[in-house]
Amino acid sequence: MSIGMAKSLPETPIPHKGRPEIDLTAGVVPLRHWGRIALSVLVALVTTMVIWSLANNENIHWSVVGQYLFSAPVLRGLGATLQISLISIMLSTIFAITLAVMRMSKSKIISGVAFGYVFLFRGIPLIVLLIIVGNIGLFVKDIRIGIPFTDIMLVDIAANRMITPFVASIIGLSIVASAYMSEIVRGGLLSVGRGQYQASMALAMNGYQTLRYIVLPQALRVIVPPLGNEFITTIKMSALVSVIAGGELLTVVQSISGVNYRTIEMLFVATFWYLVVVIISSIIQSYVEKFFAER
Repeated sequence: MSIGMAKSLPETPIPHKGRPEIDLTAGVVPLRHWGRIALSVLVALVTTMVIWSLANNENIHWSVVGQYLFSAPVLRGLGATLQISLISIMLSTIFAITLAVMRMSKSKIISGVAFGYVFLFRGIPLIVLLIIVGNIGLFVKDIRIGIPFTDIMLVDIAANRMITPFVASIIGLSIVASAYMSEIVRGGLLSVGRGQYQASMALAMNGYQTLRYIVLPQALRVIVPPLGNEFITTIKMSALVSVIAGGELLTVVQSISGVNYRTIEMLFVATFWYLVVVIISSIIQSYVEKFFAER
């Protein structure tokens, strides 16, 4: 008689004959958190009072807010804000990845230059840098780019003509944002284990292939969430461009308020559009984070 392996049977509960099943959750009274309920009521009352006071404030003319909310100058300013923000975000992302790779270089010169860039532009306030770049014509008269040791000039233009307030805004935002983003990217690259680099070397992959196909895809899960927050921060920081009259949203509403003397109302117009842009950006960010988290 051959002895075979006994097949394991699924475990099934054995019903007790004659005994009714008892619902253990029946009659359970949920614990009431009276402190939480009281705090929720208090927060709701304070919020309602603030909204009510703003809506019925005689010093705020909401009709002016509605009048300029979708006006052509405000929408043009909003478009300029989006252009400045998007271009700055793209440039700063490229600079940030480059700086992060340079910081991780074994060359002391390359890593030192990248460290100096990050240290310098993380220390300079954005508003100060925007004023410096916006007034670059005070100390740089002409921008000349030519072939060394020859008289051939590829670019020879006055600094004021080339560095307009719009261009200065993009330069200032890109420089500061890239300094902060580079540390985020570097932290993501360092989160990838050294074994991944050794495996790529065993496969005879060069540095670019290792970064492109092995390191970055893994690091993006760590990089994307804080990088998305930096994107939103860059959009909000674009309001500082108004100090050099960059033509963005805040500059436009301040110009209008100088004519109709309705400063608070025009600031509410700008606040509305900044909130709309940030909400849309946050929704996009959540989908991007979910995409990279599932990869």
